[in-house]
Parts: sequence; structure tokens; C-alpha cells
Amino acid sequence: MGMQTSPQMTARAQRLARLAEFRDGFYSCLTSWGDALFELTDALLFAPGAVGSVPALSLEAVFRRSHGSLYKALSRGEVDGNRLRALLVESRPKDWPLVFAVDSSTWERCDAETSPERGFYHSASRHSAGQPIVAGWAFQWIAQLGFTRDSWTAPVDVERIPPTDDATRATVVQLHRLVDLLPADGEVPMFVLDAGYDSAGLSYGLADVRAQVLVRVRDDRVFYADPASRAPGPR
Repeated sequence: MGMQTSPQMTARAQRLARLAEFRDGFYSCLTSWGDALFELTDALLFAPGAVGSVPALSLEAVFRRSHGSLYKALSRGEVDGNRLRALLVESRPKDWPLVFAVDSSTWERCDAETSPERGFYHSASRHSAGQPIVAGWAFQWIAQLGFTRDSWTAPVDVERIPPTDDATRATVVQLHRLVDLLPADGEVPMFVLDAGYDSAGLSYGLADVRAQVLVRVRDDRVFYADPASRAPGPR
């Protein structure tokens, strides 16, 4: 008598097959030193906590190479960013709405004074000279959101924005690039952003893009209506 397969086992097998397909696609995005970069990614995922040093990743069991290969992968490895973005968009949850959060996070490099293109950014947890400001690199993320009340998101794009770049223009380019990867028919994607973004600049820059933009307004913003028409006669 053959073994019966339960619906739970079938669903699990399907999820594993999708994961294997995604990993194959990710490997194809690594165009140089792909084996070492692939195992380095697994080492990051398997690390039990925050990674305090690069050599520590070479101690993870999934990284089967020397720590020298790790540094060479970081120095010489290459990733096809466009192919990876297309893979993330293709692998996103298809039953989620086309609602994407746009926000930036800072990789703090306070003591690395010689790091190139380091900027100063707001921080909610660390202070410098009594101000909530840290030095580091700003990375802007775009992640798809679901309606379920949990913390899961589906990241689809990330871009480092140097302090010399215009943040609004860089955001417009990033959103435009993502919209081009999404289906051209059906639901119109919506991007939600925090109060630090320029709503007028984004609306102008995305005027010809098939997208909706929702920006939170700061509580100290003031809006003025058009003045009333002047009555004839008085100056």
C-alpha cells in the first residue's frame, strides 16, 4: 500500500521547492566569486546574533572556505543588481496588495572617519554631543506590506544614498525602477513614506509614473489656502 501524502506535506514540499528555486536564482545573480558570496550569505543567515566582525562569519559551518576567501569575495565579488531586483519582485507574495513602504536606515560608522561618503543622519537610539545624530551610510529600502497584523515584509529593493545625492531625486529613480518591474495592468502600486520625505517633489517627479504616493505630514506643517478675492473698491 502506497504512502498517503497529507495536504500539509504537499504544501511544505511546495514551499521548499519555491525556496530552492529562489536560491538557484540568487546564485545566478552572483557573477563573480559566486560560491564564496553564496556561502557568505548563508553564514549571515545562520549567525545566532548580531555580526560583530567579518572573520567571525568564516567560523559558521555553512561557510566551508577559509577566511581569506571571505575577504576576497567581498573585495572581488560582483552582484548583478538588476537581475536580483527582478528576482525579488518575481518572488514576492502574489496575494499581498501592491502597497510598499519606503524608508531609510543608517549603518552607523561613527568611528570610521575615513569611510568614503559618510554622512550625518537622525538616530532614535544613539546621540552624539547631546543630539540624536549619528555618522554613517544611509540605505533606502522598499518593502511590500501585507494586511496581516505581523512583522513580516517582503523587501524588493535597497539603494545606498550618499549625502552628495539629492534624496528626492534618488527616491524618484528608485520608485520608477520598481514600477517598471511590476505588472503594467491591474492594481496600481502605492508607496507610503514617512514625514521626512518631500511630498511635493515626489508628486512632481512621479507625475508620469503609474503609481500612488502617500506621505505622512508632519504635525508642525502649515498649509495656506488661496486668499479671498478682493472686493471692488477698497485697496
